[in-house]
Amino acid sequence: MARGSTRPTSRDVAQAAGVSQAAVSLVLGDKWHGRVSQTTAERVREAARELGYRPNLAARNLRLGHTRTVLLVVPALTTEFFGGVYTGAARIAAQHGFGVVLYPSPEGIGPARNPFASAQAALDGVIASSMAADALTDIRGDQLPLVMLDSDPEGSLGAATVNLDIADGVRQVTDHLLGLGHRHYLHLAADIASWTFEARARELATRLAAVPDTLLRTARAPISIEAAVTAAETALSAPGPGPRPTALVCDDDKLAAGAYKAARRLGLRIPEDISVTGLDDLALAQALDPELTTVRLDAELFGERGMQALLAVLEGRTPEGGDIPVELVVRGSTAPPGG
Repeated sequence: MARGSTRPTSRDVAQAAGVSQAAVSLVLGDKWHGRVSQTTAERVREAARELGYRPNLAARNLRLGHTRTVLLVVPALTTEFFGGVYTGAARIAAQHGFGVVLYPSPEGIGPARNPFASAQAALDGVIASSMAADALTDIRGDQLPLVMLDSDPEGSLGAATVNLDIADGVRQVTDHLLGLGHRHYLHLAADIASWTFEARARELATRLAAVPDTLLRTARAPISIEAAVTAAETALSAPGPGPRPTALVCDDDKLAAGAYKAARRLGLRIPEDISVTGLDDLALAQALDPELTTVRLDAELFGERGMQALLAVLEGRTPEGGDIPVELVVRGSTAPPGG
């Protein structure tokens, strides 16, 4: 029954029927077949009748748009990571009757041409990686419901932000290497102006600064194996300050692959002379010899959470909070120094 003059909502129906709002939407939109049971559908319809619920179609169209299409803006697809993000986002989208258009920024980062004649007319919302954030201006994506991935939650353009716990991943790497006895480090950093890479550098420096007698050098390279070879070889060949690094911490598994080649050119054995770590746990990590110690990021879960957050924004709900946990995978590329 309606309470006074207050119009009953789908949330009221969901509570009365003991189901989720998504189930109410499926049943009342006649899209429930094969998704919820006949018994549940009848319970939802009965609750709606008792409450006098009527869908507010104008509000629904305002909230969900007409195309039920979401744009996923990512850097150029140079690794399988963003393929996993798309897979996760598309899986959740399909469960709610949405489609996902994948749009890689042509240059990896920076401006991108509008993939539609009018993005605002053709899209209900946008999910974007911070590495491709500049592309949003040209496609006017920052004027649509927006969820940012891998972005500073304090300065995000979006209505919501979804992050992997990258800082904890770096902490796990650093604690592992410190536990092995390493004190002299080289950080092979991604040469990309992005919050996620700034967070990695900041966490590594902070963690090492708290341990006496540690030394940290930094070399930067674009995320490519060739660039990493050059940067790592130059840094490992350079004199001082202090002894040559015994641990090489890489922002990405592709950078680590380049570091392997650089070490071997210099006659350094991995891990006997230098330990190497990555971050991502791409298929590449197990193709290297020895296999790479790295941080596993769940790309599909990342995409799922991004899409769930956007659905929440579109429906006026508060997205789920908390960073997505990450996991250090220890393999053969790390050992005690001199071991």
